Amino acid sequence: MLKKKFQLHNELIYIIAASLALAFIIFIGNLSTIRIILGLPFVLFFPGYVLIAALFVKKDDLDGIERAALSFGLSIAVVPLIGLALNYTPFGIRLTPVLISLIAFIVIVSGIAFFRRKKLSQEECYCPAFEINIPQLQEFAKIDKILSVLLVTAILFAIGSIVYVIVTPKVGEKFTEFYILGTDGKAEGYPHELAVSEKGFVITGITNHEFNVEKYTMEVAVDGGLQKRLGPIELAHEEKWENKVDFSYGQPKKNVKVEFLLYREGDKKPYRSLHLWVNVLQSLSIRNENNRETAAAKVDGENNKRSSLSVAQIAYVR
Repeated sequence: MLKKKFQLHNELIYIIAASLALAFIIFIGNLSTIRIILGLPFVLFFPGYVLIAALFVKKDDLDGIERAALSFGLSIAVVPLIGLALNYTPFGIRLTPVLISLIAFIVIVSGIAFFRRKKLSQEECYCPAFEINIPQLQEFAKIDKILSVLLVTAILFAIGSIVYVIVTPKVGEKFTEFYILGTDGKAEGYPHELAVSEKGFVITGITNHEFNVEKYTMEVAVDGGLQKRLGPIELAHEEKWENKVDFSYGQPKKNVKVEFLLYREGDKKPYRSLHLWVNVLQSLSIRNENNRETAAAKVDGENNKRSSLSVAQIAYVR
């Protein structure tokens, strides 16, 4: 039987290097497979391990299995606490603040561990050691050889399956996000009243979640008549497009339907549709008069409310 023993000196430096490499990969935006491989231990193992290394610097304090178990447990405790603290800061719980906070925690706690280890001799310091026992195939009986080969094959198959799942993630639901916003970029403030031939403005948006490059065409129809066509709009997966769109109507009418129709390349019928109801008035003066009447009604309501309160207060005093 062959025995091989490996010792990993200054393992905290490798942990810091892996954390910085993960940050670099995230800011690049590519290499998603490596991002997953480094991201799992970065969240689930590294924070707890460096904390254990700072608290228990001697090799006799804890054995390897205890350190590994506590590293996972403390990581699960430390990461939510950091997120909770970020929640009460202006940065919030977002990718960049969380990433920077975890890296800062790992670096600072690793520095404390380095400082404490310097005070100890090399024999006292904990150093991760791995011992591998490789049995010789000649030592096994025939049935043990067959079982060993089957076990190794099963392990390799399991590792290959995990790698395949990571490299080729399951495709989620395919859809296109189609929306309209007010001119301030919020889901409010839509035009409800316009004068004849006055332009109303909205912001239309398209987000491609089709897991493919798509070409879109958007039509604006007012009271059933086509008024504007935009496109082709070519978007990659997860790419977003927003644009300010105007519309108008040439005669007074109540409840004019303004439709926004979205087509994909090759579609005969609208793939997505949205609409607004708009009242078209003869002139701006009518709209201003309506606004004044609405404002006056609100003022009268407030005055009546105050009068009722005053009467109630007088009655109470009596």
